[in-house]
Amino acid sequence: MRNIVIVFSLLFVAGTVCPQNKDAQILHYFNGQSAMYDCSRVLSTSMYVVSVGVPVVQGITALATHNDQLLKDALCTGVSLGVATALTYGLKYTVRRPRPYEAYPDYIRNVETEGSPSFPSGHTSIAFSTATSLTLQYPKWYVIVPSYLWAGGVAYSRLNLGVHYPTDVLAGAVLGAGSAFLTYKLNQLLWRKLDDKKLIGLQVYANPFSNADIRQLP
Repeated sequence: MRNIVIVFSLLFVAGTVCPQNKDAQILHYFNGQSAMYDCSRVLSTSMYVVSVGVPVVQGITALATHNDQLLKDALCTGVSLGVATALTYGLKYTVRRPRPYEAYPDYIRNVETEGSPSFPSGHTSIAFSTATSLTLQYPKWYVIVPSYLWAGGVAYSRLNLGVHYPTDVLAGAVLGAGSAFLTYKLNQLLWRKLDDKKLIGLQVYANPFSNADIRQLP
């Protein structure tokens, strides 16, 4: 808990003291890549589909195959997303940093318009929470590489669309990855304390009548 407070405090300080003019100069470069706008819209929207879809698919597959560990992974991923979202929006409405296209309307083009404050990036936070959860659960290169490439693509899209400063995106990545790591470790601790109790119980019902019993029936 103390580590969460420390990270949250550091991110709060970063969001309030970081010089936005330097941030805006870097953002201007990414925002100026107009050929990538359509791709960025797709990447940005994919955050909702992938991040919701991962725990849902994990859960459905676990129930269909009676895979207890996969169901626990689904719950862990879902809780991680909830933690990342709560912390992200807590910081957003604590720092209340204006969006870059609001602070620099003649310098930053708002390809998309958002209603919430800018710091940190919620899309990036949730994407990195999803990627980190998958990486911790399945530490294979063919999971790690695509997961973080996708999360990095989401982060880039938020810069390209002009809706976040670079520090918004960086803070979102730290917050999302940290939420997933913390949730994963707490999940491991919980199931150790519960002696790895099963969530999926298979009940096998025996035939109440054996063949011999049936033959003896009138």
